[in-house]
Amino acid sequence: MALPPSSSLPPPSPSDDALRLPSLDALRAFEAAARLGSYERAAEALHITASAVGKRVATLEEQLGLTLFQRGSKPLQLSASGREYLAAIWPALEQLARVPQHQRGAQRGQRLRLSAPPTLAREVLVPALPAFAEQHPDIELELVLSVPFLDQGGSDADLDVRHGQALRTDERPLMQDVLIPLASPALLPDGPLRQPGDLARLPLLRNPLEPWTPWFRAVGLDWPEPEQGPRLFDLGMRLEAALCGQGVVLSRPSLARAALRAGRLRPVLGAGATPWLMASSAYWLLPHGEQPAQQAGAAWLREACERAAADGLALITGGS
Repeated sequence: MALPPSSSLPPPSPSDDALRLPSLDALRAFEAAARLGSYERAAEALHITASAVGKRVATLEEQLGLTLFQRGSKPLQLSASGREYLAAIWPALEQLARVPQHQRGAQRGQRLRLSAPPTLAREVLVPALPAFAEQHPDIELELVLSVPFLDQGGSDADLDVRHGQALRTDERPLMQDVLIPLASPALLPDGPLRQPGDLARLPLLRNPLEPWTPWFRAVGLDWPEPEQGPRLFDLGMRLEAALCGQGVVLSRPSLARAALRAGRLRPVLGAGATPWLMASSAYWLLPHGEQPAQQAGAAWLREACERAAADGLALITGGS
């Protein structure tokens, strides 16, 4: 059906520029919390976290300048302003829910939002997506990127992966990572180095969060931390710089599997001969809910990360 000509559309309202419409997600969170009596039950209905429901309701309250729920009440109780506002928006929400195009099929009834750092997402999770789709065709996985090294607090993701030191002493990391010097063949025209001290003639890519000094000590070198060259915080940027032949990277083979398999990066002393060091930081899965989709996503995430770590270790030891 053709769209009506612009001349038949209603003229803009004089007050259009004064409108500040709230997001539909915020309205759905408010309606679900009001109907079900708790953020937790609303989260289950919307397939998000309880903290995400709370954030959306708080954002709506701030935008409206109203308190929608009585503070401290269990179960949640609407304030007078909340009852009035719910009555005003209910017809519009009900009408939107009846639009056929807005109704998700039963086979796509579950959505799982996973937040992860960029390099882990690109090098480990994206290659494993077909396995997740095959194992869980009823779950729609939404993969979004987090910002490394920024304390964001809680996110609105169902599963949240962070990189850093141990977040909980009773939790195991997603990957038992190791660090090993890797370089482009362009930096090794004569083949692998004969001894660790030969690194003195090659540029070293620097990262303050994973310094070279522990590896130097592990191989018997008393060198200080390198002081020349750019400092690259992001794991992906360091790998890219190494691929471009800009220097030797102290990297995690779990994240460099594609480059190692293609021969675009190599252990500087040769596969099986280059000493490696256990990484002091790791990827961690933050505490999450117990919904079936979250449990399935967490199991897939751990499997993908453990496989990546095993594959990477095999590549640097000559196992594959």
